[in-house]
Amino acid sequence: MRRLGAGVLVAFLLVPLLPLLLWAVAGDFRYPAVMPAFSDRGLRLLGEPAVRSAVGTSLLIALTVAVLATLIGAAAGRAIGLYAFPGRRGVQLLLLAPVIVPTLAVTLGIQVYFIRYGLADSVAGVVLVQLIPTVPYVSLVMAASFAGLDVDIEDAGRVLGAGPVRRLVHVTLPAVAPGLAVAALFAFLISWSEYILTLLIGGGTVRTLPLLLFALIGSADLTAAAALSLVIAAPPVLLVGLTARFLTGASPAVVGFGRL
Repeated sequence: MRRLGAGVLVAFLLVPLLPLLLWAVAGDFRYPAVMPAFSDRGLRLLGEPAVRSAVGTSLLIALTVAVLATLIGAAAGRAIGLYAFPGRRGVQLLLLAPVIVPTLAVTLGIQVYFIRYGLADSVAGVVLVQLIPTVPYVSLVMAASFAGLDVDIEDAGRVLGAGPVRRLVHVTLPAVAPGLAVAALFAFLISWSEYILTLLIGGGTVRTLPLLLFALIGSADLTAAAALSLVIAAPPVLLVGLTARFLTGASPAVVGFGRL
């Protein structure tokens, strides 16, 4: 039964990619033809310097955002998930505000500060602005993960003489590792496919894969756009597959939601 469920999940993820695969290798694909005439033009386009540069920039930004958002979100999540303090609900609402309020409106409001401090048209500026939508998601996941953490285990480590760093490495991190993996995955996926924020702050100077894809769609080159879409879709599918076991109900990141 589990294999059947896994098969349905894989089909759900991969079937939408089949039309993209057909267009990526299509030389001529017109009605009423069922299959396209093969051409490797779309695949050869993936080796061009502009595409390789966009892949490198997207990876650099997405990995940096995932690391920073996880560090910031883990600290906020621990406070929300473990401690009951006055204004806790207000802090949760404040963290979720960038998700509730349209991100585009928020970015237009702070864009002038990015320009003033020299962060516009730079990778650093794009990383900072992408933390706005990613940190709230990471905080929520980590709060759920920490809500499922038994603090008595940390206290036991303290009694046995373990210092803060040793308790963090050997007690806390292993306990919340599934939540960290899920949170980092969310942050990476959001950053990897982000378009509007990158365009506004990057100003077209920071060229990531989504920006390149939209430019190809605008040029009506469907073969190149389909080939690039496969490149954009590959990391999310691969990462979701690798972290699938953390996305089940057994994960503390999921169980802890009921304790928030």
